[in-house]
Amino acid sequence: MTQPRWAVVVPVKRLAVGKSRLRGALPGVPHEELALALAADTLRAVLACPAVAEALVVTDDARVAAAARAAGARVLPDEPDAGLNAAFRHGAAATAAGEWVAGITADVPALRPAELAGALLAAQNGRQGVRRFLPDAPGGGTVLLTAGPGVPLDPRFGVGSAVAHAASGALPLDGDWPSLRRDVDTAADLAAAARLGLGPRTAALVAAGRPARAAG
Repeated sequence: MTQPRWAVVVPVKRLAVGKSRLRGALPGVPHEELALALAADTLRAVLACPAVAEALVVTDDARVAAAARAAGARVLPDEPDAGLNAAFRHGAAATAAGEWVAGITADVPALRPAELAGALLAAQNGRQGVRRFLPDAPGGGTVLLTAGPGVPLDPRFGVGSAVAHAASGALPLDGDWPSLRRDVDTAADLAAAARLGLGPRTAALVAAGRPARAAG
């Protein structure tokens, strides 16, 4: 089966308020720079994925918007301004009719384009008319949600989103995609992503500032 080209929605919060649990993870590195690097490296990998026709970044942050446009993404203002799920729905509504649509979180800086392509292919080859989701590395969250043509994305991101997506009728994706599943919320997550191999922008910041020791 020929793999379709996907539209991928990537919401990004305002840098000043995003990734709050990462504050202080890199001493000497401004928090907004780290948040921007995570999003930029995620977007870079999304756009490099051969299965992706278009990336739509939903944001109200001017720096994120400028970086996204420079990378080749389409930028949409976060007009709902009502949280992550509303931003995902807003981006999905802007895709063309008949497109395959995926939503991905903007905090997977170790993402490899080939792994994203593999997950999207698995979603395409699954049961028709059924949304698919990929849990994060710990298993409780979600990093990727997909919907085929004519199927609403219906995102349920947030605490316990893997259970919420399953309860809404979405099916989990099974595959060995460690760089896709490794989202970054804490200093420990950042260290785990670094072991996988970070994208260039995040890697440069990690090199410039020693990560704080994770609690626990």
